[in-house]
Amino acid sequence: MAPLPDGFSYAEWNATYNALSFGIAAMGSATIFFWLQLPNVTKSYRTALTITGIVTLIATYHYIRIFNSWSEAFTVASKDGGDYTVQLTGAPFNDGYRYVDWLLTVPLLLIELILVMKLPQAETVSLSWKLGLASALMVALGYPGEIQEDLSVRWFWWCLSMIPFCYVVFTLAVGLAEATSKQPSPAAASLASAARYLTVLSWCTYPFVYMVKSVGLAGPAATMYEQVGYSLADVLAKAVFGVLIWAIAAEKSAVEESGKLLPN
Repeated sequence: MAPLPDGFSYAEWNATYNALSFGIAAMGSATIFFWLQLPNVTKSYRTALTITGIVTLIATYHYIRIFNSWSEAFTVASKDGGDYTVQLTGAPFNDGYRYVDWLLTVPLLLIELILVMKLPQAETVSLSWKLGLASALMVALGYPGEIQEDLSVRWFWWCLSMIPFCYVVFTLAVGLAEATSKQPSPAAASLASAARYLTVLSWCTYPFVYMVKSVGLAGPAATMYEQVGYSLADVLAKAVFGVLIWAIAAEKSAVEESGKLLPN
């Protein structure tokens, strides 16, 4: 929980305010959609879709907490119809909610992808443990650098967190390629491939946003870019990714119900 810099313009404050509002709306509506779709997929894929909804529900809760913390940290006023002015109230802004969220949701994101791909049980268990632990370690290693002002310390923790990050990204991009090609229909294979690469793309956003304060940006502008960047990346990695998980589950359910899936 680092102190906020003074001197926010209304545009900088409002951009962050809107990004956090968008995060709440996107995650909340996604949660409702995923759980309403549970009866429309076969039993084999309901666990994956349930986890998808849990991920966005957790994210919704934490976005509400971040949004409230941001709102309480400022007073925004317009005197005599003039331009809005933004002042710090002295209340702390707790961005640590993001790391609590990621520690819970990032492993679940990977597990839901593995579950919806319906791999052999032994491979499912092994990949879930490996990717889940690696992603949790990535988040845990990133947090000490996030709360540091010393750039050399931030870079040190960034480099450490990139080790498990690279392992997870490599597994998604290369390690699951064969399993993707074995999906029961071309549409399911295409959707599974899209889900893998969307995860890689959205995840690659986080290290760059993390580095915003390490490449010369500081003050209100750096805080704004960080909050907006993380919010957009989260919506891609959770809500949009979840839609792909639902689409895979729906496609594979349709194939199974139509009898097109060959028996093992």
